[in-house]
Amino acid sequence: MPIDPSAVIAPTARVHPDARIGPQTVVGEFCVIESEVEIGAFCRLEPYVYVKRWTTLGDRNEISAATVLGTDPLDKAFTGERSYLRIGHCNKIREHYTISRGTQPESATEIGDGNYIMTSGHIAHNCRIGNEVVICSCSLVAGYVEIEDLAFVSGGIGIHQYSKIGRLAMIAGGTRVNRDVPPFFMYSGLYVQPVGLNLIGLKRAGLDEEAIAALKKAYQILFRSGLKLEAALQRIETEIPTGHTLHLVRFIRSSKRGICRE
Repeated sequence: MPIDPSAVIAPTARVHPDARIGPQTVVGEFCVIESEVEIGAFCRLEPYVYVKRWTTLGDRNEISAATVLGTDPLDKAFTGERSYLRIGHCNKIREHYTISRGTQPESATEIGDGNYIMTSGHIAHNCRIGNEVVICSCSLVAGYVEIEDLAFVSGGIGIHQYSKIGRLAMIAGGTRVNRDVPPFFMYSGLYVQPVGLNLIGLKRAGLDEEAIAALKKAYQILFRSGLKLEAALQRIETEIPTGHTLHLVRFIRSSKRGICRE
């Protein structure tokens, strides 16, 4: 049965017969759920949420009022063919938010688990958002952006297309992100610049003093030593080869846009 008997559908909501709604999910007043949509168990959609076709939500997602999921890409290259938005489990997406599907046929925008996405923003086509990411109000995420787990994007930030933001990076409000942002550090400025370790985020994530000390030394080598980039990466690999510092090195070496440096 497309709609589980235990789901609660408001009388003013419009749910397409082909949509699938999981157990204990609540669909609020004036919501619209199109065909070929799948919503998992224990989700809650507040009034006026619009879920467009080819969108999938996992379990226990909370979607606030006037949010639109699965919009057509804001991309002139889009031809109208089928593409997807895939959202995992336990996400909170607050009011007045839009997330687009992929541009190319059969491509997808992907949102992981446990993310907190605040009000009045947009995640564009073909983005990949990891797990337990925070994206604050009025930030705009352009197409093909990748954000790794546990990153923190403050309010009023514009992220340029194809940029990557690393694990446990924190970006201050109002910053323009036009380069890749390596993991574990804090960034600020009109154009994104490193300003130190994301110390609070690292501690909250459970990193011990030894791991944090290694990342502090990696930061100094990368941004304070005056070494050219590849020489700095080789020194990090040689002197402090921990799991986190090696992830940092891999992230930087895989960068196509180049990383932000002072």
